[in-house]
Amino acid sequence: MSNRHERTMADARAWLTALVRDTRANTIAIMAMAMIPLAGMVGGGVDISRMYIVKTRLQHACDAGALAGRKSMGAGVWSYNNYWARGVAEKFFDANISATPYGASNLTRSFSEQAGKVIGTASATVPMTLMRIFGRTSETLTVTCDAEMRLPNTDVMFVLDVTGSMGSKAVSSDSDTKIESLRTAVKCFYEIVARLDTDAMCTHGQPAGGTGDQVQIRFGFVPYNTNVNVGRLLSPDWFANEWKYQSREPVWHTETTTTYPNPIETDRDVSNNTSAWSPFEDTSTYIDWWGGCPAIPTPNPGTQVMNGTTTTSDPVINPQTGVKTWTETTVNGTLQTQYRTVKQGWGDIRCMLQKSTRTTGSSVTITYSAQPVTTTEKTFQRWRYAQVTHDISGLKDPADVHQWNDTGTVELPIGANGAMRSIPWDGCIEERATVRATNFSPIPSGAYDLNIDLVPAENDPATLWGPALPGAIFTRQATGSSNGSTNGWNSAEVFSEQNYVNNSSYSCPSESRLLQTWPTASAFEDYVDGLTPNGNTYHDIGLIWGARLISPTGLFAASNAKTPKGGDIERHLIFMTDGDTVTSAANYAAYGLPWFDRRQTSASAVPSSGDLTNQVNARFSAMCTAVKNMNITLWVISFGSGSNETTEQRLENCASANRYFVARDSATLQQTFRSIADEISQLRLTR
Repeated sequence: MSNRHERTMADARAWLTALVRDTRANTIAIMAMAMIPLAGMVGGGVDISRMYIVKTRLQHACDAGALAGRKSMGAGVWSYNNYWARGVAEKFFDANISATPYGASNLTRSFSEQAGKVIGTASATVPMTLMRIFGRTSETLTVTCDAEMRLPNTDVMFVLDVTGSMGSKAVSSDSDTKIESLRTAVKCFYEIVARLDTDAMCTHGQPAGGTGDQVQIRFGFVPYNTNVNVGRLLSPDWFANEWKYQSREPVWHTETTTTYPNPIETDRDVSNNTSAWSPFEDTSTYIDWWGGCPAIPTPNPGTQVMNGTTTTSDPVINPQTGVKTWTETTVNGTLQTQYRTVKQGWGDIRCMLQKSTRTTGSSVTITYSAQPVTTTEKTFQRWRYAQVTHDISGLKDPADVHQWNDTGTVELPIGANGAMRSIPWDGCIEERATVRATNFSPIPSGAYDLNIDLVPAENDPATLWGPALPGAIFTRQATGSSNGSTNGWNSAEVFSEQNYVNNSSYSCPSESRLLQTWPTASAFEDYVDGLTPNGNTYHDIGLIWGARLISPTGLFAASNAKTPKGGDIERHLIFMTDGDTVTSAANYAAYGLPWFDRRQTSASAVPSSGDLTNQVNARFSAMCTAVKNMNITLWVISFGSGSNETTEQRLENCASANRYFVARDSATLQQTFRSIADEISQLRLTR
């Protein structure tokens, strides 16, 4: 190393040493050096805070878009109506974030669909501030989101008005009748909830895929008009063996005869005997001895075989038992004969021939007994028309009374001249015991017809149901009246040879369906297409049985309380009607024939339509309260314009809170069912 270089190094060391020892102005230097990391810390905190806020806003906007897109998609397909659901998702995203949130730029969003799930991604570029001194000028943030409809285990019971007025149009501008519109709306509801396509032209597109096996979705039906068709859904044990009908029974003229066929031998007495010889008797004339006595006939003793002779005693009939007894005695034996010649006289000696007989053999005495057989010959005389108790146990299978018979008929003695007639049963029922009342809040204890969960007991007839048998009904007439309108009906019993007929009106809707899965749309379509309009409007009987079929604690608790895996179930009852209550005393309905039976109204007077309508409305309202108290969501739809304000208020009061809808035309009806389906299907974010 050169001397010059050594001097330079020495000078430097001396300067540094002096600098270290000199404390003047050190604070400025330290601060200058600390500014660099301090600027990084402050700048990083500011920029990270901005990044966090921007990412949060991105996530919220993405979630909003995914939810809106999935809800708009409903049960349809993503591409329906030129990807309308995707457009809704993008609009909701844009509405929830500005184009340059907190100075961010290059904002992007993208939404797609996969297996019913809407998936979204969003990104934005956030410019850096103080972090630029470290070479980071911007940061790109990306978020993801998705949403899908996740149904809980769900039971839906449709209680549907299928009365005669459903055969007309809701409004003249509709192309379909109300029943046709109802079929379409229910199918579209099924598409949304079950996620299976039907043959209906629905506004939400064509769904696919179903709900899978992770969730239980069941649908049930109670179509109603004057009555409900639920009989064969129930156990035969829940039906009485006898039921009272406004019917007839034969009055017979009888003749009774008693005979004693096939007597039996009860005693036999056999005796062997030989009779004594009879006294000799003269069998010839006197003969001169000198002429010689005749020879004794041979054989001596002579024999002759006797045939059996029978004698019969007079019959005796026991007055207490009617048993007839008599004896027969038969004698069999051999007749023996002996002869002799006897000389007689002292002067002229004469001789004569004498004969003596005896019987040897046996006699048999047999005692007979015969039981009386009474034969009664019945001849039809006339009919007794009245409330008649008929044996209807024949509807049950004779081999197993816990099952219905195969024929669906029962034999009753109401045919020509009292002959048995086969009466068909279509499945509609007569309600169990009720009470006459005008107020059903609370429900009277004796009104078993309004007790949703009461399981019938075979030893308690008041809790049992009966089959509706219009073929067993005869509307009896007053003497001299025509066999026609109710003006001539007679509430008293009538004895007549005349054949009255059933002039009451009767309607039985399609058979109801228990809650069940419908894994194929075709079966669901077939059932809904079978709904046809007929009959008057009795809202109470429809709601009563809708409640019974969905209740988790009643007749079908075993299948309704939980899923087979023990899962909880959400329950919805959808009640739809197109109008006011319509009744008639001439309707053979669930409470019999009101003109005669008067089970709900005063027994002393024929009920008016107003009386019956008030009964239906009061019972209906009581059922509305009962259903809502069972933690069942009760949806009510008033369809068309046939209901008056009082009816619509009653329907609104019936529904659960905010669950009442009015649909004036077919399009609105479909929209209403879709809205209910969307609300039942719970929309949830999944990420």
